[in-house]
Amino acid sequence: MNVIVSNLNKQKFNNLNVDIIKSMNGEFSSEELVQTFSNFFFNRMFLDITSIKNYRDINNIQKLSIGLDVSKIILLLNDDPVVNDAYISKLVSLGIYNFARNEDELLYLYNNPNQYKDVAKYQNVNSSFIGESNSFVQDSDESSKRRKPRVIGFKNFTNHAGSTTLIYMIKKQLEKNYSVISLEINKTDFIFFNDKGMVSIKDDEINRYLEEYTDVNIILMDLNNVVDDYANSFCTEFIYLIEPSLLAINKVSKADPKSLVKLRNYKVVLNKCLLSDKDISVFSREARIKIFYALPPMNDRDDNSKILLPFLERLGLYKKVTNESADTSKNKFFKF
Repeated sequence: MNVIVSNLNKQKFNNLNVDIIKSMNGEFSSEELVQTFSNFFFNRMFLDITSIKNYRDINNIQKLSIGLDVSKIILLLNDDPVVNDAYISKLVSLGIYNFARNEDELLYLYNNPNQYKDVAKYQNVNSSFIGESNSFVQDSDESSKRRKPRVIGFKNFTNHAGSTTLIYMIKKQLEKNYSVISLEINKTDFIFFNDKGMVSIKDDEINRYLEEYTDVNIILMDLNNVVDDYANSFCTEFIYLIEPSLLAINKVSKADPKSLVKLRNYKVVLNKCLLSDKDISVFSREARIKIFYALPPMNDRDDNSKILLPFLERLGLYKKVTNESADTSKNKFFKF
C-alpha cells in the first residue's frame, strides 16, 4: 500500500492508479513527516515538494533522508527556480533518486524506480552541500570556483565500533578518483597507517585545517570526543557507528537507557555487523532508530570494493565509469 503527501500540486496525484492507504494534504515540517511515517509501513510515498515546509533549504530534505527510507519516496518537483540542477544534485547526494515533474513520470517511477546509474548525470560532487544555512540559488561561474569540500564525520557510538579503520578503508577506495584527506581529532591512531593523507589534530585546530584543505573534494573526519553540536557546525553529514553485539549495546544502554534516542537525527551505520536482515529490522524497531546501512566485518589488507561501493553509492559518492572511458579507466569504479 502507498501514501500520498500533497499540497499545492494535489491535483497531480488524482489520477494515480495505485492503492492508497493514507493521504495527507497541507504543509508539514520534516520532523512532522518523519514522526508520522518512520514507523508506518508503506510501499511508496508520493511526496509533493511543496508539502515540505521550507523545502528551499536542503537541510530540511536532509532530515527526511535521515528519518525515512528515501528509496521509497517519489518526490514531485515544482517549477520553483530554486529547484534547479544544483538542488537536484543535492537530492541525488542524499540518496533521493526518484523525482518527477508530472503525473506520467510519477507513475513511471512507481513501476520503474531509479537506481544511482539512472541519475548520476545530475550529480556534481563539488557543489556546495549540506551544512549551509541558506537555500540554494543558481551557481555563478565565480561562486562555483569557491565550492567547499564535502566533510563527512564519523563517530563511534559503541566502544570499538571501528571508525578509525573504516575511514582508512573508505579513503583508499575514494582516492582512486577523488582528492581525499582524513583528519583524526584528539587522537593519534592514524600514524599507524603510514599514510600522509591521514592527519591527527587537536579540536582547536579544526578550522585551520579546514581552511588549508579547501581544494580537496572530500574530508573524512574521525571525530572521537568532539561534541555533536560543534561537529554539526563544520560537517556536511555526520555518521554514528554501532558495533551491534549484545555486549556493546548492553554496555551503552546500561550507562544511559535513553542513549539511543539521540541518534534519531543522524545516519546510523552498523559496522562489523553479522546480523541478518531480519535481526537488523528487529534491532531498528526496538531501538526506535532508522539504520542507514550495515557493513560486515572487513579485512583492511584486502580490496573491499564490493562491500564499500554500495555503501558509498548510498552516500551519493558512487560513480560508475562510462563505456566511453572504460578502455582508459580499467578497474576503476568511479569517474570524476
